[in-house]
Amino acid sequence: MRVPFFYGWIVVAVAFVTMGIGVNARTAFSLLFPPILDEFGWERGLTAGAFSLGFLVSTLFAPLIGKLMDWRGPRAVILLGVVLVAAGLAGATRAREPWHLYLTLGVPVAGGSLCLGYTGHALFLPNWFVKRRGLAVGIAFSGVGVGSIVLLPWMQGLIARAGWREACWAMAVLLVVVLVPLNLVFPRRRPEEMGLLPDGEHAPRDPGDARAHPANVVDPAWASVDWTLARAASTGRFWWVFVGFVSGLFAWYAVQVHQTKYLLDIGFAPGEAAYALGFVGFTGIVGQIALGHLSDRVGREWVWTLASAGFALCYALLLLMRSRPTPALLYLMVASQGVLGYGLASVYGAIPAELFQGRHYGLIFGTLSLGSGAGAGLGPWAAGALHDRTGSYVSAFWIAIGCCVVSAIAMWLAAPRKVRAVEGRIPRV
Repeated sequence: MRVPFFYGWIVVAVAFVTMGIGVNARTAFSLLFPPILDEFGWERGLTAGAFSLGFLVSTLFAPLIGKLMDWRGPRAVILLGVVLVAAGLAGATRAREPWHLYLTLGVPVAGGSLCLGYTGHALFLPNWFVKRRGLAVGIAFSGVGVGSIVLLPWMQGLIARAGWREACWAMAVLLVVVLVPLNLVFPRRRPEEMGLLPDGEHAPRDPGDARAHPANVVDPAWASVDWTLARAASTGRFWWVFVGFVSGLFAWYAVQVHQTKYLLDIGFAPGEAAYALGFVGFTGIVGQIALGHLSDRVGREWVWTLASAGFALCYALLLLMRSRPTPALLYLMVASQGVLGYGLASVYGAIPAELFQGRHYGLIFGTLSLGSGAGAGLGPWAAGALHDRTGSYVSAFWIAIGCCVVSAIAMWLAAPRKVRAVEGRIPRV
């Protein structure tokens, strides 16, 4: 029996809402960054380090999150994330020293957002779809974009009217009120738990039985392996995905954290800077859905490359805006970052799933997420530290462009297309 059309898409819809709120609770650090700097006068690198260290420390727990997913499923992981993020936001309102931010907006918010965001959902969403895996994941992840255009301007307005502390409280309450009941009711780890099959499967099979191959398997010998973490880590493909995650997420989060402050520095008004951040996520709706669908037709590597090119173009436009801070360049930067760059998210879970799916996938993906967390943590810190040292973001942005190139090359070397073909590449008999 196949998954009923509606239930698989209910899972996607719940993920859409969860990510729309959960990920933007973390993204809001970019809006909190300027008023915190204004109030306390701390160095940018030191302040941005709360975000970076939080990501780095919390990422060490990503394998445990994967293990928890394998053991207890999405409900336990997502509810843990809600508790951590809400507690971190509430605790930040009492910050008086830099280390207070590290223990509030840093570790709990970054760690909780791993559960609520791309990493947590990539642990189970790919299980629900085969033929339309890229499209389904892209739609779910596009909730981040809808959330950004709604929540980030709302938070900016709260910051302007009542201060950044009140904005933190409001976001914490929203997380608990919406996400706790929603995720107590719906999420399931895989359709087999309901006696169903993923979309596209034609015959019943044990989800942990790697010997039964659907039509998209290109390399039966690889797909037959019962992948454990040790077996996966002994392959070159595992480490190329790891490199792709480190470099790709370095580029993503370096611009996400510093974009608002950079735009203010070069002459844009606070409202314009806040809406730019929001519209990046909003245009990311198009990018994640369209590129997710495209990845089902042409392959994951092509989409990862397009997305990497989008981030590289974004940085090039930011550099150009130093001398020409025009609305046209701002809009083009937003589009390149959102429509193309955010396409990374649509294949972020699909690539490792097609290489290492099986009973231990949660632990394997959680360990690979150490790479994405390291990149996401290092990017904001490095950009801030280089600004403190040089007085500008120029060197940081050029390094990020280099990371985009490395990330694209790494995913071609990982070559998921040589293990499982996407629907558009399956030979027709």
